[in-house]
Amino acid sequence: MWAKDFIEIGCNTKIGNNVIFGSYVSLLGRYDHHYQQIGVPIRKASQIRDEEYDWKGINSNVIIEDDFWVGHRTIILSGVKIGRGSIIAAGSVVTKNVENYSIYGGVHAKKITDRFENSNDITKHEEIIYKK
Repeated sequence: MWAKDFIEIGCNTKIGNNVIFGSYVSLLGRYDHHYQQIGVPIRKASQIRDEEYDWKGINSNVIIEDDFWVGHRTIILSGVKIGRGSIIAAGSVVTKNVENYSIYGGVHAKKITDRFENSNDITKHEEIIYKK
């Protein structure tokens, strides 16, 4: 794999079908270290991968639904669901759920616009893609 294609998945993730990842995209855990342990430096604090870890983030996953495109150098934090048919602009940091068929961007990513002009276009799109 070329460095330009590097994708980092550092948390539990479910990825749907027909997904495009730009280069240097990272899916990262939000609570990888128990930083509130009193008397323990962060470097030595319990980590989410430790068997005895009992703090935040244990069941915090990234869920990416079908037909998604994420741009170059984007970060998606755990606990986020990316809706079907959505797009994330390059360089974004996604900290909250993303609506279906929408375009988000920025730090922290916010909705910019809808992907399609109307609900009829979404219906036609899904009929073609998901026909069985």
